[in-house]
Amino acid sequence: MKLGIINSAFGQAGVDTATGLQHIARIGFDCVDVFTEAMTLSATEKRIIADTCEAVGLPIISLPVVATGLVDFNDPVREFHVRRCKKFIDLAADFQARNILLVLGEYLWQKEVIPPAEQWRWAVECCRELGDYAAQRGIDIALELEPFRLSLLNNVRTMTRFIDDCAHPRVRANIDISHLVLSDTGPEQLAALKGKAIHVHVSDCDGKVHGDLPPGRGIVKFAPYLQAIKELEIDGVVSIELEYSPDPSQIVAWVEEAYRETARLMERAGLRG
Repeated sequence: MKLGIINSAFGQAGVDTATGLQHIARIGFDCVDVFTEAMTLSATEKRIIADTCEAVGLPIISLPVVATGLVDFNDPVREFHVRRCKKFIDLAADFQARNILLVLGEYLWQKEVIPPAEQWRWAVECCRELGDYAAQRGIDIALELEPFRLSLLNNVRTMTRFIDDCAHPRVRANIDISHLVLSDTGPEQLAALKGKAIHVHVSDCDGKVHGDLPPGRGIVKFAPYLQAIKELEIDGVVSIELEYSPDPSQIVAWVEEAYRETARLMERAGLRG
């Protein structure tokens, strides 16, 4: 697998897009996931992303998109977010990326008022429509497993069930190691995602709260998870996901540390290649 990073690590520290991408290439990453907003991305910024990545030899693999409105109870809201996600699929195709990384929403009002099965059905219907559109553009959809109590996809069981209900070859799973730890999901459970997972996120955490820290800064024992991922034989990318650096002025060192530690873990697991 290749080693990448979501470029928001630099963006959230105030580093401009081109400079962030240049750092990512210099540090040694094989590829990049680009965090942007397809609905408002200017032609100039789009050209900067494409031209910089081409100049530094950094393939774009994935475009993350948070679309909690796909499970909203209002039809126009869901319709808007389907259109928005299609914009991301178009952008991914223009960038010659592999997938969009789709984050679905949560059950409303503690699963009261609106039957949870209805929100599940809306999500499945929306993802099937997006899967059809993605197939036309040659793009996959990787679903994020979120560790929060009311998230639709908050463990391997719900992820596999959702993918099976969608029954669409373009709708697959993303594996986020720190999210698995936060949801009390052991590495042995990943076998259920054989043939269903296409992308991986790596970060560390304190075991209690969502953190997205460089590996080694938290409590995650990565080796068993990476071995389980290796056994899935995914033809994809391990992308580092970092949240806000405690010192934005040291963001380059923060990313370099994450790269160094993740590369070491992947090499030990025989996973990078």
